[in-house]
Amino acid sequence: MRIPVIGGDESPLEWLQRRAKSVTEQVERRIAAARDARVADEPPEHFRIETYLGHGGAGRVVVRGRVLDNDEPPEAVVGEGTGAAVRRTLSRFLARPLPGVRLRVRLAGHEVETESDGDGYFDLAFDLDASTPADGGSWLTGEVALAAPYRGLTGEHAAPLQVRVPGPVAAFGVISDVDDTILHTGAQRAAQMVLQTFTGSYLTRTPFLGSPELYRSLAAQPGHPDANPFFYVSSSPWNLHGFLTAFLAHRDFPLGPLLLRDLLGRSAQRSHTAHKLGRIREVLETHPDLPFVLIGDSGQHDPEIYAEVVRTHPGRVRAVYIREVRLDPGDGRVEAVLDDWDGAVPFVVAADSLAVARHAAELGLVTDGDVHTVERATALRG
Repeated sequence: MRIPVIGGDESPLEWLQRRAKSVTEQVERRIAAARDARVADEPPEHFRIETYLGHGGAGRVVVRGRVLDNDEPPEAVVGEGTGAAVRRTLSRFLARPLPGVRLRVRLAGHEVETESDGDGYFDLAFDLDASTPADGGSWLTGEVALAAPYRGLTGEHAAPLQVRVPGPVAAFGVISDVDDTILHTGAQRAAQMVLQTFTGSYLTRTPFLGSPELYRSLAAQPGHPDANPFFYVSSSPWNLHGFLTAFLAHRDFPLGPLLLRDLLGRSAQRSHTAHKLGRIREVLETHPDLPFVLIGDSGQHDPEIYAEVVRTHPGRVRAVYIREVRLDPGDGRVEAVLDDWDGAVPFVVAADSLAVARHAAELGLVTDGDVHTVERATALRG
């Protein structure tokens, strides 16, 4: 199978997005530097361990999070003003990271220690014998705690940890993009994307019609509504993990690990494509016995990225679904991928969630009843 090589010149949209990200990074760096210089030896006022949803399989788990010195952002409320939304989002981006914090991860009877990096993040993978939840469910629960005094701070200050571990009833996994795949974002319009990010909340942001119903159908096996695991891979920053997790829960999507990126640090130097390929590779390697369905959109590079995944991981992908959202559907990018596709793995460009559901039913990924559920949802207006 001949698949196009990923690469090419930077588009105007990508340049705008890179510039917007650069400005955010500079603001975050300057504020962090000023605060660090002032309180480098003082105990943190609002010490907080923020854990991200982890995942595990085949006796290995991946755990991530960040250590911060700020209060948790306030919850969004119905009818709140734009100012409240902007302040909450800014608090996520301007939180002060705490580097060099010794941490202890407790999970399924195991204890592992790690340390936060220069931007406050911790990221570790370790072997875990008890890789399946004892109750036959799909999540392991644990905690991340302070393992040693930090700048005069003592005690554990433990934070809960959740790790998605597919059980034996899982038939396949789903790797999905977020922006303009399930969440209306306008990623092709940089100004619109930034405006929505800062002025909205998980209560006001909207999913594509039928996408929650489609995803719940893909997650289910008979008698097990969350059997098939979901992994949400996005180039959004880790600062938005709380917002995106709340959005998934509020809109009734299957909960799953969000694999995002650091605005600063080493991972910030990776391109959008390299980041997503790396995260997808992590999922495939951590769950070697599961085939996967890949879902994305045509707005940026999902078709090319997924083509590369199919090429480099033969036999691991059941189907590729691309939501058509291009401002210029005649730009030829998706068609270039299709022209080199040999058909061994279905590649479907879909106008809506119903088109995906109908094709997925043909493959036995969802039932006819699921298709009717998605059809009713996509027929709704307002």
